[in-house]
Amino acid sequence: MPRYGKIGGGLVALALLTGLVAATPASADPTATLASNVLTYPTAGGTAVAVNDVIQASLKAGTNATFYNSTSGTTGIKCAASSFSAKVLTNPTAPGTATESLTAQTFGTCTTNVLGTTGVQSIALNNLPYATSVTSAGVVKISGTTAAPVQSTVVLNSLLGAITCVYRTSTNSLTGTAANATNSITFTNQPFTKFSGPSLCFGTAYFSATYSPVRDSTKGNAAVYVN
Repeated sequence: MPRYGKIGGGLVALALLTGLVAATPASADPTATLASNVLTYPTAGGTAVAVNDVIQASLKAGTNATFYNSTSGTTGIKCAASSFSAKVLTNPTAPGTATESLTAQTFGTCTTNVLGTTGVQSIALNNLPYATSVTSAGVVKISGTTAAPVQSTVVLNSLLGAITCVYRTSTNSLTGTAANATNSITFTNQPFTKFSGPSLCFGTAYFSATYSPVRDSTKGNAAVYVN
């Protein structure tokens, strides 16, 4: 996702979408609408992000995506690589709520320190795409459905061979924060509960990650802001 931020603040952290600046001149993109829409580029209050534009982001440099067994511990899995991609569905005038479709989210370069495990084969987010919303307040929400819940499958190597752990969110959603100051979206301790898997799969996996900068890949990777 292009850089997200919240005006006057600093995610989606998700916290992630925030500062008033002059709108981009119409000549920068004569086909775009210049308005105070919820999502704008390349500045806060700039040009409205168009419907069907693709927003992308990878992990903030030097950070990891983590799946730990507690909100304060460090036991679990951490990944040095992760990224997401979402298509914009609606982008109304601010204040309001923009909607997107999360079409891809990947994890790589992952390691584990869970007792009895020796490595991470894969981590996958299942049942994509997910409905996603971004409010003018910088709240980012990813939601599943009854038929397609928010679910992650983790395959670990263990002393006894490969094991598969399937996790689902209890609320069928993930909530993050967008901040304009860092063009980021931060998710903090979002709980996934074990749906299936052996005892080596801990009961609750808390997901945390910061994606930055969030960019509109359709508009030359321009930074994206929330208004």
